[in-house]
Amino acid sequence: MESFDEKTLFADAFERVVHALPHQPEFRQVEIVGTSARRHGRQTTLHVTVDREGGVDIATCERIASRINVALDAFPDPYTLEVESAGLNRPLTKPSDYDRFSGHNVKIVTTLAIENAKTHRGVLDGVRGTNVILTRDKGELPIPIAVIKSANLEYDVRADLQRAKQREKNR
Repeated sequence: MESFDEKTLFADAFERVVHALPHQPEFRQVEIVGTSARRHGRQTTLHVTVDREGGVDIATCERIASRINVALDAFPDPYTLEVESAGLNRPLTKPSDYDRFSGHNVKIVTTLAIENAKTHRGVLDGVRGTNVILTRDKGELPIPIAVIKSANLEYDVRADLQRAKQREKNR
């Protein structure tokens, strides 16, 4: 029977390996967006979400998975590893993301209702103090970081197609 300490050591090792990746030359451009380790009976599912400027390809995800698998070989714990790109609707997980993606369309879900709603969409306008600023048709909406349950970019297919059409027209 596996002890609590062994499970904790395995999860800690996973976290250490993943968060060390961006410090290695091969993965210097990779950002760790999120990690999780969930236990299902005897099996653990390890999940890593990554991003980098210009996006993440399958080969990068495979190299990251390989590096993690090699590092976890010392543990007898059975696990499944999932490595994925943050994708077009990338989650915003830390305060610096709100400044970095300023000017992008976002969806923010709050734990408390703000202006009678918990879901808010608009253009991200960075952080002021402890609030994320969302610009909407009705004006600016300050949202306290402390009440943000989830936030992600919202990819606008129509706008992307329109930009491509305009580029084609300008040729």
